[in-house]
Amino acid sequence: MEENRQPQIYQSVSILLDYPTPNLVEQTRQCVDLLKTDYPQAAEQMTSFRSFVENTPLGRLEEVYTGTFDISPACHIFAGHILFGESFKRGAFMAGLTEEYQKHDFDTGKELADHIPLLLKFLGELESNDTFANELISDCLIPVFQKMNANFEDDSPNPYVPVLRSAIVVLEGAVTNGLQG
Repeated sequence: MEENRQPQIYQSVSILLDYPTPNLVEQTRQCVDLLKTDYPQAAEQMTSFRSFVENTPLGRLEEVYTGTFDISPACHIFAGHILFGESFKRGAFMAGLTEEYQKHDFDTGKELADHIPLLLKFLGELESNDTFANELISDCLIPVFQKMNANFEDDSPNPYVPVLRSAIVVLEGAVTNGLQG
């Protein structure tokens, strides 16, 4: 890998895992283009998601997103919920994340600290040799995406499955290639 596109890839995947906007078609195309060079397997998986967003009205995209991430607790969009459930450990985890965000002057907007798209955006802003980036990937994001992916069969009709599968490929690839941030 000549140029480290990892931060852009994290940002791009985070957008696809966030609530759909009218820009989702273009954002999905950009993500697939970014993945082609370093993660061709993930780019190939994402073509079905791209096709889905290109052919689905925004209102339906919002319904599918809500059904996938907000209604189904097995695939919740909050890392702390997936890792710890509703326990004091989630609160401690979120407090630690908030501290890291503040250390790096990272604006979380109105999102909870453990919102998965927010974590990916933050990861995209960290340096590749940042210890916290390594921990965030290994101790949080990889286990979270493994649990999310385990909720779907390989032939699942859910259109977000390729995004979830691609995310784990990117995160595991970053660890293997030493390109966390």
